Amino acid sequence: MLSTLILLFVAVPIIELYILIEVGQFIGAGYTILLVISTGIVGAILAKFEGLRVWHGLQKDLMSLKMPTNRIVDGVLILIGGVLLLTPGIITDIIGFLLIIPFTRPIIREPLKKHFAKKTKQGVKDRIKVIDV
Repeated sequence: MLSTLILLFVAVPIIELYILIEVGQFIGAGYTILLVISTGIVGAILAKFEGLRVWHGLQKDLMSLKMPTNRIVDGVLILIGGVLLLTPGIITDIIGFLLIIPFTRPIIREPLKKHFAKKTKQGVKDRIKVIDV
């Protein structure tokens, strides 16, 4: 896990920098800077709008005594997407928009929920085995 995080924190910025340099050579440095700034601004506005929409839906679910699982996961995905959009880079912007846009979020949310459910079940089984011994 630690090696994966280190790889991500080293490899992703290098790849992003390379892509930004290539884009800058293709469209020009000024337009590249404008692209980075505009995706940050648009991303922040979209993240705020979607975050508020999810927040109101979460409150509505709680008032009607429904479990707001999807809304909680959506909130986390929007937060991560917003952070990625504020980070300069093309790949992080694409991933950030995919996490924020409402019709692409379920495509990411559902496999993520299944992954965490599987990990939770495995963790419970591991703890039961430790207690039994």
